[in-house]
Amino acid sequence: MKKLVLLMLMFAMAWQVQAALMPTVATIPPDSLSTATDEKAAINAAVASFHGLSKAEKKARLKVAKKQLKQLKADKRKGLLSREEEIDKVVLIILCIIPPLAVYLKTRKFDWRFWVSLFLSLLFWLPGFVFALLVVIDEIQ
Repeated sequence: MKKLVLLMLMFAMAWQVQAALMPTVATIPPDSLSTATDEKAAINAAVASFHGLSKAEKKARLKVAKKQLKQLKADKRKGLLSREEEIDKVVLIILCIIPPLAVYLKTRKFDWRFWVSLFLSLLFWLPGFVFALLVVIDEIQ
């Protein structure tokens, strides 16, 4: 859910940057997104407004959003995380004692990292632990 809210904020920031660059483009006021109490309604409104844009505007906004996402990932690698994210990371590192569980909680899906972690853990615990640790600290994406 945090990632979804973060994505919405990034989209709103990209929206504001794009609106500053192209003042003639009709935009939805930012307060209309912030007044929505229901997150699904806010997401649906953002998606509907995005689909209403021209192809060039969509491309420009996605470019800005990608730059901001890249900057966020760089900040995350540099250690510029919020206190809550740091605590989450410490808990996941501790949970690497059970490698498949830590990998699942980090990725929130049963993808190839989960299955590799499970396989390595079944062979011998240490390789599974090392692999889970690498996934948790974002060395393996």
